[in-house]
Amino acid sequence: MTTHPHPTAATPRADIDALLRLRNVGVTHLEADRPTPADVSFDVRPGEVVLVLGPSGSGKSTLAMTMNGLIPHAVPGDVTGTVIVGGRDAATSPVSELALTVAMVFQDPDAQLITGTVLDEVCFGPENLRLPVAEVLSRAEAALRRVGLWDRRDDSPDVLSGGGRQRLAIACALAMASPLLVLDEPTASLDPAGVAEVYAALRDVVAAGDRAIVLIEHDLDAAVDLVDRVVALDSEGRVVADGGVDEVLRGRAEELHALGVWLPTATLAALRLRRAGYVLARLPLTPDELRTELEAAAPPALASVPGPVQTRPMGEPVVRVRGLRVTRGGSTVLQDVDLDVSVGEFVAVVGPNGAGKTTLVQAIAGVRRPPRGTVAIDGRDVRRLPARVLSRHVGFVFQNPEHQFVTTTVFDELAHGLRRLRLPESEVRARVDEMLARFGLRDRADAHPFLLSGGQKRRLSVGTALVGGAGVLVLDEPTYGQDRARAEELLAMLDDLRASGTTIIVVTHDLQLVAEHADRVVVMDAGRLVANAPTPAVFADVPLLERTGLGVPPLRRALAGLQRHPELASITRLRDLPGGEG
Repeated sequence: MTTHPHPTAATPRADIDALLRLRNVGVTHLEADRPTPADVSFDVRPGEVVLVLGPSGSGKSTLAMTMNGLIPHAVPGDVTGTVIVGGRDAATSPVSELALTVAMVFQDPDAQLITGTVLDEVCFGPENLRLPVAEVLSRAEAALRRVGLWDRRDDSPDVLSGGGRQRLAIACALAMASPLLVLDEPTASLDPAGVAEVYAALRDVVAAGDRAIVLIEHDLDAAVDLVDRVVALDSEGRVVADGGVDEVLRGRAEELHALGVWLPTATLAALRLRRAGYVLARLPLTPDELRTELEAAAPPALASVPGPVQTRPMGEPVVRVRGLRVTRGGSTVLQDVDLDVSVGEFVAVVGPNGAGKTTLVQAIAGVRRPPRGTVAIDGRDVRRLPARVLSRHVGFVFQNPEHQFVTTTVFDELAHGLRRLRLPESEVRARVDEMLARFGLRDRADAHPFLLSGGQKRRLSVGTALVGGAGVLVLDEPTYGQDRARAEELLAMLDDLRASGTTIIVVTHDLQLVAEHADRVVVMDAGRLVANAPTPAVFADVPLLERTGLGVPPLRRALAGLQRHPELASITRLRDLPGGEG
């Protein structure tokens, strides 16, 4: 085992009562004309779990990178105000020294994985602290077991699924045993079982009361039971709320909703039901709380009964997959997959991490060349189509937006595919301007794609796939990194495209998204297609959901079998609740 240079550990200071202290912190990136975040002040003390909420572009990820000194020491940016980490000024202390206090998990796990095996990756940090070999190995084993990767310890991180790499990054942070853990969207790539494992591990981290967590997270259904304090930012990156979960998430839910940030599904449902006349004494944050409140609430005077969800008629197949088998490194990733997708369908591909979901949709889109004759789009063998021709039939959006950026400005990124089609420059500009406006990127047209926020990168990546007008659009985790307003805008756009004949295929772990938008669900498990049915049928099959580790979507969990409000018991989509939009 190799040892590495390390900082000298400083003597703990008895007068430090906060692990992190932020005062009027603002960050202005290169080429930016204003700071985001603009003005952030709060402290984090041992034992706290602080959730940072805010719209996409408010500077949440940027703020996180100031907490361990990556900004300004490694990533250029002008930082105003003060960031004090474990008593050290982040502006003048090297990152290696700050790492004694804070460990970080990035939004994109690939940004921090550097070694050749899973075990080496987790050992790397503790080795740099020059800990005894036995303790390094003990920490590494405990962390890998905690995230379910001990049996993969000899594998290269490159062969793990996106969710597997995210769990590995979390294991690396856990092995450091740092007093402060900063997590930027730690569960966005994980299946429901993986999310549960991560949050169980995080509960252990703070249980003793001497460590703290700063959490940036959109999946509040999973996070709300762990969090005890919420700091909310507005679109300018200024603190608009800072308090306990009840004070902020319950007491200021309407305000947060108006800002466009995510709220728990149960809370969103309750806001609609209140508008419809359901009297809920306490605003719920969890499915169990929503069920309890509804069973105690009298029916409204004019309770409406929703009509049945209409099944869309099946059109002609535009995607045809037959006997698809994919192997990688001697292992079978996909085994004998048969699948048809009709014109205008919205199909969700779900399943546990490593089930083969991304490999399947990459083969459909031609990103990963399938075996000849196994995948056809519009009756054409994907394997035989040149890339320029294929892009007219199918657009693909990667799970990590950076993987598809090839130019140096947002405008050129959107224009790139159109120019390859040799369209007139006037038409290119018109289409690009439309996309910039639609995705809220007009003021970032001249920025480098890599300098966008995580949510902005996602919107750009979706725009590049949409701008060419392909008849089939394939998206891998399209709402990753999006605030609620932008995610709903994107999904509404996908619904509109589907209504006009575009076929949508989405890989996602967000079961509520599936319930809201998908006509049909394809369930993958261990490389095989184990279910392929209309969305209501899949979510009614509880044994299937439990067997594949998917679980039941939160709204269905709350409403199924309601005794006092049978008019709500069959609803699985927020949009079908009484109470109007919002």
